[in-house]
Amino acid sequence: MAQEAAEWPPEETLSLWKREQAQLKARVVDRDTEAWQRDPAFSGLRRVGGVDMSFVKGDSVRACASLVVLSYPELEVVYEESRMVSLTAPYVSGFLAFREVPFLLELVQQLREKEPGLMPQVLLVDGNGVLHHRGFGVACHLGVLTDLPCVGVAKKLLQVDGLENNALHKEKIRLLQTRGDSFPLLGDSGTVLGMALRSHDRSTRPLYISVGHKMSLEAAVRLTCCCCRFRIPEPVRQADICSREHIRKSLGLPRPPTPRSPTQRPVACPRGDSGESSALC
Repeated sequence: MAQEAAEWPPEETLSLWKREQAQLKARVVDRDTEAWQRDPAFSGLRRVGGVDMSFVKGDSVRACASLVVLSYPELEVVYEESRMVSLTAPYVSGFLAFREVPFLLELVQQLREKEPGLMPQVLLVDGNGVLHHRGFGVACHLGVLTDLPCVGVAKKLLQVDGLENNALHKEKIRLLQTRGDSFPLLGDSGTVLGMALRSHDRSTRPLYISVGHKMSLEAAVRLTCCCCRFRIPEPVRQADICSREHIRKSLGLPRPPTPRSPTQRPVACPRGDSGESSALC
């Protein structure tokens, strides 16, 4: 039975959320902080995490939070945890973190306590980082609270600071010819808020990559591309699969038919500074 949504937060709550965002934003680090991030082949990177929230259809309260950790560069799942949660805040544009981050943070903290050897060295987040109304999206929020490098990976363009999904933007997308091609998302403020990335040769729809925490935009784009077997980077894709499957099992729903897909082969990552393919992805 569907449950009723949480009430729209009063103005006092929205003001508190804005203040908290501003305070935490001051702690965001938008540069590379680990040696592996500056290496063309990401040498030293062994574990990449992904987080996702899936929602019960027709129910605005029940959801599933998921965290997965994959080996790198093999991109094999080495850890996964999903749990059903009850949302306490409604969706409010610009405040997604207050709806989702508490549950994702719990999953990261649980892993840190139970199996610290499997902690990811970076998290890919299904959402935006500094590409946000106030420059502090869900990837920044989770990154600051976990103190982990985080990357925002969004499927749609958040139209802020003059960014628009207009004819000019669509023409730039059309010019992304091959996997790894990208262009900067330059706001009216003169700030580069992220990059539009063609992540797979068989998909013309870009991803919108932005800095979350403790990683440069250039490294974030390279890493995202190296994690893509399909359009969506594997850590986020696997987190989504796990959360949906957990909902199905929890609610006793039938298993959906398995879609037929072509055989996947490893693809060389875009060339690094050395001019050699940097990894398999």
